[in-house]
Amino acid sequence: MSPDPVAAQAPILTVTLNPALDLSTAAEQVRPGLKLRCDKPVVDPGGGGINVSRAIKIMGGSSTAMVALGGATGTRIAEMLKSDGLSLVRLTAPGETRQSLAVTDRSTGEQYRFVLPGPEWHTTHVADMMSAITEKARAGGWVVVSGSNPPGVAPGFEQMLTVRLKDGRAKLLVDTSGEALRLLAGSSIPVDVLRMDSHEAEELAGRSLPLRSDSAAFAAGLVKDGAAKSVIVARGADGSVIAGPGGAWHAEAARVPVVSAVGAGDSFVAGFVLAMARDWPVQEALAMGASAAAAAVMTPATELCHAHDVDRLFADRLITRL
Repeated sequence: MSPDPVAAQAPILTVTLNPALDLSTAAEQVRPGLKLRCDKPVVDPGGGGINVSRAIKIMGGSSTAMVALGGATGTRIAEMLKSDGLSLVRLTAPGETRQSLAVTDRSTGEQYRFVLPGPEWHTTHVADMMSAITEKARAGGWVVVSGSNPPGVAPGFEQMLTVRLKDGRAKLLVDTSGEALRLLAGSSIPVDVLRMDSHEAEELAGRSLPLRSDSAAFAAGLVKDGAAKSVIVARGADGSVIAGPGGAWHAEAARVPVVSAVGAGDSFVAGFVLAMARDWPVQEALAMGASAAAAAVMTPATELCHAHDVDRLFADRLITRL
């Protein structure tokens, strides 16, 4: 039986500590030393949690986006999120919200992405954010921490949040990278779901993971060591695997034309957590995430996924127990 696409949904709170105003454009050719005449930019609110909330809404779900915003750029993002119909909890960032730029070279089709740092955070800002998340998290719901941490937020933020959310306050899904991911992978304070890509998994493992079974075994090892209750490894065009209490599963990645990989990971998280919030089986949630990711690569720049593409790809899902 297929899962009910309109089943009742548990609350979802997405958290974006380091949002950005994303500008995307194109030039005939990207070369050094020249003035590059660019197309009119497409402007979108960006940041992991923001993109997750946007994709959840596209797929017919609901969430609350908690975003740290500052200055005129932050105000512009807030207005864009509200005009998109998202439920927004705006927190004050300790400085001007950053911007990012993606430029496509039309002669080659290659995309160049320039990402600026966010404002510097201090201990009091981190403590305030932690309290705000704890206050807004709903029992039986989900909290999604996705994207990079801003300067000044030390690795370990996610572990502290895990402790604050214990005793059934909410489940925590973390999709991060760098030192924060390394610390989580070595922690004995398990988050509910930890997601990473194949390259990050190989760096943590210290070896290549060429097969799906290799990724699944690595993920299962992290679960056994207490880093997370479930671990997802995204293998790009080879789909995604998850290891957890229900064993290991693989969801095939649909073969689709790739326009831009921007937003694919966030769309995956949106599809997965929305399905989990609807109490779908974990393997179906994995397939929904894979379908959303595949749908996202079919769209240009920061457009994320389209609902009809997600539905079509999910209807043809291929799930395998590993």
